[in-house]
Amino acid sequence: MNCEKSRTVEVCFTPKLFSEIITRENYIVVLTDILRATTSICTAFANGVDRIIPVANPDEARNLKEAGYMVASEQDGKKLDFADFGNSAFSFTPERVSGKTLVYCTTNGTRALNMVKTADQIAIGAFINLGSLAHWLEARDKNVVILCSGWKNKFCLEDSLFAGALASELIKSKYYLAECDSAKAAMDLWKLAKDDLLGYIEKACHRHRLKKLGLDDVIPYSFQMDLTQVVPVFDGHEIRIGI
Repeated sequence: MNCEKSRTVEVCFTPKLFSEIITRENYIVVLTDILRATTSICTAFANGVDRIIPVANPDEARNLKEAGYMVASEQDGKKLDFADFGNSAFSFTPERVSGKTLVYCTTNGTRALNMVKTADQIAIGAFINLGSLAHWLEARDKNVVILCSGWKNKFCLEDSLFAGALASELIKSKYYLAECDSAKAAMDLWKLAKDDLLGYIEKACHRHRLKKLGLDDVIPYSFQMDLTQVVPVFDGHEIRIGI
C-alpha cells in the first residue's frame, strides 16, 4: 500500500465530460446509474447471473437476441418489444437469471459503460452495494473516478448523490483525498440529502419520468444501502463479479 492519503477520488457528472477528467493514470472507473441500470446489474449478480454483456444500442441487443441470448433492453425507460426484460431490478429474480448470461442495453448506463471500456478496470456502483464497493476499492492501490451516467449526457441528481456517498466513504479511509471541485460538490449534495434520501429524490426528474411510466416501484429499493456484497466489474467485454 502507498502512504496515507496518496490516492485521489474524482467525480465526473456526465459521460460527455469524461474526456476532460483530471485523473490520467492508475485509476479505476466506477460507473453508476442508480435509476436503474447499475442497481439492476448489482441485483442480477446478487441473484446469481453468471455474466452480463453490455451493448451500446438496441440494434446490437436485437441481433444478440436473434443469436439466442437472453436480453434486457429499454429505451427512455420502456422495455423494447424484442427483449426478455426491461430495466427493473425486480425482474432479475434467481429463478430467471441464476447461472445465465444476459445481454444488457439501456438508454444511459450501458452506453456510458461502452464509452469507457478501454479503462484499466470498471466497477459497477449502486447504493445497494455501496459499502462492499468502498472496501473493494480501498483494497486496490488505485485512484478512483466515479462516472455518473446521467440522463442523455446531462447531469442528474440520483447519480450525483451516489457519487457523493461513495466519495465520502473513500475520504473517510486513510487512502483518499479529493482534489477536484466536482467531488467536493457531490459530497456536499450527499450531506444535504442523506438524512431524507427518498424525500430529496422527489426533486429528481428521472424519478418522475419513471412515475409517469408506472415504473417507479423500484425507487425505495434503489436507495437502500448495502443489500448485497457483490461488486460487478467490466473488463471491456463482459461484466462478472470482481475478485
